[in-house]
Amino acid sequence: MAGSRIGRRGFLSMAAMAAGRGLRIATFSADVTPPVGAPLCYGLVPPAEMIAGPLEARGVVLHPQGERPIVLCAVDWLGIGNGSRDRWRAALAKAAGTLLERVTVHTVHQHDAPGDDATAYALLPKGISLYDDQFAREAVSRVADAVRRSRPAAVTQVASGAALVAEVASNRRIMGPDGKVMFGRMTACRNSTHCAAPEGVIDPLLRSVSFWSGEKRVATLSYYATHPMSYYGKGSVSSDFVGMARNEQKDTFQVYFTGAAGNIGAGKYNDGSAHMRPVLAERMASAMARAKAAEKPVSMDAIRWLTEPVVLPLREGKGFAGHEMAAAIADSKLDPKLRANNARYLAYYRLIKGGRRIDLSALRMGPITLLHMPGELFAEYQLAAAKERAGELVATAAYGDYGPMYIGTRKAYDEGGYETTDVSRVAPSVEDVLLTAVRKLLA
Repeated sequence: MAGSRIGRRGFLSMAAMAAGRGLRIATFSADVTPPVGAPLCYGLVPPAEMIAGPLEARGVVLHPQGERPIVLCAVDWLGIGNGSRDRWRAALAKAAGTLLERVTVHTVHQHDAPGDDATAYALLPKGISLYDDQFAREAVSRVADAVRRSRPAAVTQVASGAALVAEVASNRRIMGPDGKVMFGRMTACRNSTHCAAPEGVIDPLLRSVSFWSGEKRVATLSYYATHPMSYYGKGSVSSDFVGMARNEQKDTFQVYFTGAAGNIGAGKYNDGSAHMRPVLAERMASAMARAKAAEKPVSMDAIRWLTEPVVLPLREGKGFAGHEMAAAIADSKLDPKLRANNARYLAYYRLIKGGRRIDLSALRMGPITLLHMPGELFAEYQLAAAKERAGELVATAAYGDYGPMYIGTRKAYDEGGYETTDVSRVAPSVEDVLLTAVRKLLA
């Protein structure tokens, strides 16, 4: 079996166990590349001037015997938040013949890519670029059609593995002697002695889960925590180095989920030059291949889909009140980018004030847990989740509902740094809310 160390005996024993459960899996993919001229990164960078590579939505539909299907989807976009995430989940649920709460949609978070936020879009006056709404609606329909056309195959084996990723991820927040953030290393770093600072707190593992039908590796899901950009803002649409690495996996249908990477980037190992993109891609591709090679079959007594709806606490203080955001949107003298930002902020604020809950979910398959989380989570959340079930594989997909944006740890809000400025729409107490919910999902 290419790309796996699973022996024939392990294959046969797992085949019997999986066949008894009646689990089936279908794969789907759709092109979601924006047209030239479309806004990228919610209008925060130049619009699309050229297509360096296609963007895709990839995912799987799991069909547990006697239960509604489960949809896992990863999209090569910056973010899908608020009402748009509801729209995506509803469309994919209908296409798969399942319930909305059994669908999870995540973005990979490339920045030379679109965002999608219908709630914010409705708040903006005409002429301010946020994203191409018509294209976004067409993309949802395209992905739903792919789900509808997908055909399941019997799963005879599930396997999991992990591999260290060398020289990709590093913590963005460089701390000073006073315990405050003194430098942001970000996605790329140059012309500073801080670029070479230690990696800091990261999760160095790329985790892999594969589904087999006979001797065919039908699908592989990979999870790793880093901002996925080598460089951006040049008007060149691209799935960047993580998409390149994903596309190199020719032995399988590969889906890639970005983990809790809110405070993680490639800055220590990336100067933002064009030649570093294929270098980072090869490092990621190597880790994906090594994680597959390390996979071992897992024994599963049951497959469970669990959800835990949460209300995330809203950030308070100057600039975070609803009337202040509304005034900023209406201010024609303000930079259009700031008006667009405030539309996203106000959209999320009003939804939460109206009682909106965000679903956290987990797919539990024996010793494997696939955890689905919102926003730009700090890596500490992913590490905490893995610790809850030490000795098992816990793979975290973040960048679900993008409404809350950055989600730091409690202490991070006292430490300062970009990630805890107004780009974080949650209060420091969010840590207690999320960790309590995660413990319930992993119990």
